[in-house]
Amino acid sequence: MPTATASPLRFQGWSLFSLLAALVLLMTGLILVLNPDLTEGVRSAIRATARSSFALFLLAFTASAFAVLVPSPLSRSLVRERRFIGLAFAFSHLVHAVLIYSYGQLNTEFWPGRTTLGNVPGTVGYVFILLLALTSFKSTTRLIGFKAWKRLHVTGMWVLAAIFAYSNFKRIPMSDWYVLPFGLICAATAIRLVGKLAQAIQRHQRSQHAA
Repeated sequence: MPTATASPLRFQGWSLFSLLAALVLLMTGLILVLNPDLTEGVRSAIRATARSSFALFLLAFTASAFAVLVPSPLSRSLVRERRFIGLAFAFSHLVHAVLIYSYGQLNTEFWPGRTTLGNVPGTVGYVFILLLALTSFKSTTRLIGFKAWKRLHVTGMWVLAAIFAYSNFKRIPMSDWYVLPFGLICAATAIRLVGKLAQAIQRHQRSQHAA
C-alpha cells in the first residue's frame, strides 16, 4: 500500500528522463515518417521539438514556485524531479538543434538567409543549456561549488526565459498563435516571482518565530 508521502509520479530519476527523451524521439520520428516531403517533415519536427522543449522548460522553471504556492505531492515531486526534467529539456533542444542543422543541409537557402545578429539569442541559449546540463550532476556541483552552481542556474533559467519570451514575441506578427506561448512564458515569470516572494515571506516568518 503506498504511503502518504509516496510520489504521484510513476517514473522518477533517470527513468523519468528516459521516458521524456523517448517521447521526444518518438514524436520526431513519427513526424518525419508520416510527412511525404523530407524537408517539410524536418521543418515540422523543428517546430514540434521547439514546443516540447518549451513545455519541459516551463515545468522546470515553475516547479519550486508551485511547490510553495500550491503545496501538494505532485508539486513537491516536480521539485524533486526538476533536475531530470531539465535534462530532458536539454535533450529535446539537442534534437531541435540536430533538426535545424539537417534543415540547413536540405534547404541551402536557410543559413545564408540568417544574419549573425539573428543567431545571437539562439547561440546564447544553447551555451546556457550546455552549461546547465553539464552542471546538473553532483560531481560538477562539487567541482564549481554550491554558490557558483546556484548563481549559474538561476541566471541561466532567467536568460532562457527571456529568450523564449523574445523568440515568441517577435513571431506574433507572423501568426497570432504565438500569443499563446508568449502569454505562457509571461505567466510563468509572474508565478516564479510570486513564488520567490512567498518563500521570502515564509523565511521571514520562521526567523521571527525562532527569535
